[in-house]
Amino acid sequence: MNSISAGRVHLPTRNALARVTRCSSGRVLIVHRKYHDESFGFRKARDFTVPDYTSDQLTNRATNAPLLRYADSLRTHGHRAASIDPLDLLRRERVAALDPIRYGLDDPDRTFDIDGIIWTGEGQQEWTLENITSFLNSVYVGRIAYEYMDLPSKTERLWFAKLLESQSALEPMTIINADKQKNIHALLAKSEVLDNFLQVKFPNLKRYGLEGGESMLPALDALFEAASKAGITQLILAMPHRGRLNLLTGLLEYNPTSLFHKIKGGCEVDESLGVSGDVLSHLVASPTLQYGEADGIEVSLLPNPSHLEAVSPVALGKARAKQYRLLKTLSDGKNNQDCMLGDKVMCVQLHGDASFTGQGVVMETLGLSSLPHFTSGGSVHIVVNNNIGYTTPASSARSSFYCSDIAKMINCPVLHVNGDCPEDVVRAVDIAFKYRNHFRKDIVIDLIVYRRWGHNELDEPAFTQPLMYEKIRTRSSVPKLYEDKLISDGVISVEAARAVRDSYKASLNAALTDVTSYVPPSITFEGAWKGMVWPASPAARQDETGVSSAVLRDVGKASVHVPEEFEIHPRLNRHVKNRLKSVETGEGVDWASAEAMAFGSLMLEGCDVRIAGQDVGRGTFSHRHAMLVDQKTEGVIVPLNHALTEAKGKLELANSSLSEMAVLGFEYGASWERPDLLPIWEAQFGDFFNGAQIIIDTFIASSETKWLKQSGIVLLLPHGLDGAGPEHSSCRIERMLQLTNDSYVAQEKLNVNMHVVFPTTPAQYFHLLRRQIKRNYRKPLIVAAPKGLLRLAAASSKLSDMGPGTVFQPVLQDLATLTDPKAVQRIVLLSGKIYYDLAKERATRNLQSRVALIRVEELAPFPFAALSEALAPYANANMKSEVLWVQEEPRNQGAWGHVRERIDEVLKGLGMDGGVQYRGRKEDAVSAPGIGKLYGAQQLAVIDSAFKGL
Repeated sequence: MNSISAGRVHLPTRNALARVTRCSSGRVLIVHRKYHDESFGFRKARDFTVPDYTSDQLTNRATNAPLLRYADSLRTHGHRAASIDPLDLLRRERVAALDPIRYGLDDPDRTFDIDGIIWTGEGQQEWTLENITSFLNSVYVGRIAYEYMDLPSKTERLWFAKLLESQSALEPMTIINADKQKNIHALLAKSEVLDNFLQVKFPNLKRYGLEGGESMLPALDALFEAASKAGITQLILAMPHRGRLNLLTGLLEYNPTSLFHKIKGGCEVDESLGVSGDVLSHLVASPTLQYGEADGIEVSLLPNPSHLEAVSPVALGKARAKQYRLLKTLSDGKNNQDCMLGDKVMCVQLHGDASFTGQGVVMETLGLSSLPHFTSGGSVHIVVNNNIGYTTPASSARSSFYCSDIAKMINCPVLHVNGDCPEDVVRAVDIAFKYRNHFRKDIVIDLIVYRRWGHNELDEPAFTQPLMYEKIRTRSSVPKLYEDKLISDGVISVEAARAVRDSYKASLNAALTDVTSYVPPSITFEGAWKGMVWPASPAARQDETGVSSAVLRDVGKASVHVPEEFEIHPRLNRHVKNRLKSVETGEGVDWASAEAMAFGSLMLEGCDVRIAGQDVGRGTFSHRHAMLVDQKTEGVIVPLNHALTEAKGKLELANSSLSEMAVLGFEYGASWERPDLLPIWEAQFGDFFNGAQIIIDTFIASSETKWLKQSGIVLLLPHGLDGAGPEHSSCRIERMLQLTNDSYVAQEKLNVNMHVVFPTTPAQYFHLLRRQIKRNYRKPLIVAAPKGLLRLAAASSKLSDMGPGTVFQPVLQDLATLTDPKAVQRIVLLSGKIYYDLAKERATRNLQSRVALIRVEELAPFPFAALSEALAPYANANMKSEVLWVQEEPRNQGAWGHVRERIDEVLKGLGMDGGVQYRGRKEDAVSAPGIGKLYGAQQLAVIDSAFKGL
């Protein structure tokens, strides 16, 4: 029996869509919320202000305008003269704007009232020009450089000025005590020991070491500590390959024995699970780190592909989903607007300088950072800047001066810091975190370091950068420089420094010895994934996907419920009327209605649904209308959220930026975090998925095989040749099928990496969506979604098709021909919308008894058993029936390449040895022609080919 009870439909009043406020006179005002405010998941940015200038300060600023211009010039241009490059390779000209004489300030002994001009925190003060110059240079022209004066927010500019200048004046930046210095030294020294150890023990290993960039470790350690002490309990970390092994073993508590086991060719997890594994530089860890008395902070380093920066949107999506999961489990049970994203979860993204400027997904991901349905409460970005990408110098790798300049597109402040100075790196991190935690916005740290070796340790970098590497090879290492400084300052002794290195080297030797007895750990499902199983496990199951007619009717009504006085667009009245009619009669349920019923029924079961993409609220083809906009106020409602008052789940409609790769990566990251979420990415047209091909190849299609990471992501890719031309016709089914590991022969419990379907009825689509959640495991689902079928009366369903006992059918039999299978002369196998064209033509030619049309709805995993069952009546009655595969896509595209051998395998099993024949378009370089007459002629030829000769 289905466990869902009928949802009580609540009729929200007009006031439910407004905020009631009372003005100073006592008069009540109804303030209508703006577009999207009522959409679940929408989060506005906080408004921040700092005390403005007092009247005395404004007067003083006017009186001492030349000094104000000078101070602002140092704030604006100081970074151009700062000592931030360890190799001093940046080509810097003299910065005339930093000379006080330029502003008529030529007397070093002249005193000025600095109140409102320099923020020392001391109120009115008289300083000499010499003191002012010295002070501002110490703040802005040191080993940390700041770019914040271009921020459009005066509040943020004042915040930075007051923090930097008062902090410098009162306590010379962040005080780093001896204990902190010893901790920094230990992190640096251990990193160097690891790199040297690996070089000696495994000289041919490409380890992508951290030599030259060791300050990354104290930077991350300081960030983790600051986050933990601020109450953050979860940190999602994305990073590339360089320095990954140093971070894992030095900070993230990764077992060195496991590392050496992997280097020697072992698997990182239990091999019995069928994992193929990944390379050394993609290993992961998720320790809970303890800093003082603060609660532990769980740091999750995500697996990543070799495609640089591809993991960044995945991390962002996982961070937001994790925060939402925490919000839903608050003790008071509320998911309210007062609980801000970023309170408990933070995303940290590490980048390389070349990839940060070169990879478009960086721009796409930055573009999501403050969008209301995508923000995670601010990310901290650390660019580990080697001033080189593989063998390409910065001058050839970017058109901007700094690699971080791309971040200015979102008005992001940037801190540049010299990686040779670990204490300054820690100070920069402290400032960056304070900004992120205060404003909940992104900030970039440009950590300028160098790469001691080539792209990997087997490269010879002097082939292409001889002068750079001449400098590098004459330098002491960063750990040694810092160690010498601490010894000179009396913080540690020579013996103590040596002991740190010797002790760690001894532990590495012991770990290497333990490899012979090492057994990789088994993987268990914990936390939100508790209760899930591996897809190939005997325990894998699928609960019923059908739903009672009472629930379907309630959900259907709720999906188009319009509150009193809410004025929808006049053209939507027909949309509402048609859905209510189909719900009442149980006939003519279209695709959007079936989708709404799937969403609403899952919401009643406590499942959240999130659909993201361009135009998803309305739908690209103006069919969904899952959100309604008041034509007078632009107030918005999501009827399923407003009317299903008993539903614990919510529907989030995330109309996205015009991005494919980052948005899909974001939704995929959310799917990793929440198995109780139905995450959907809808392409505007199926063709546009190729902008996200990297995410599909390296995450969706392969994560389970590489990393044992399951995902229930759904890709809706509108597909179908209808005269729209080469870029609005095909979701490239052939590519999706090629990415599957589907077997060529029937197997029991085959674990296919992702499911590819081409449904032809709304009921089939309904069951597919619910199946994603009703299983006790998760699989990506690729849907070749409809366009022309969305409103086609013939392509509608009955409520009974979605009722109790009904399920998704991988093959749809031609029931009409089963009454006399002996009369069938031709069996046409097909997928998708062409079924309706062929059914219409068959009726026109009066061939209903002679031609069977059998729809293969699930292409991967290929339905061997279901297809064999569908063909068996014809095989038993007439072994001479001709079997065709008909498709509208060109021969080198579509499903033909995938199904041919598999259909032949089925036919062979039935004794039908003639094999399957192809009918359709010939091979083509494009998916569809752009000439209307040519398209029409081709389409008629395809349809005719199915019946030719009969």
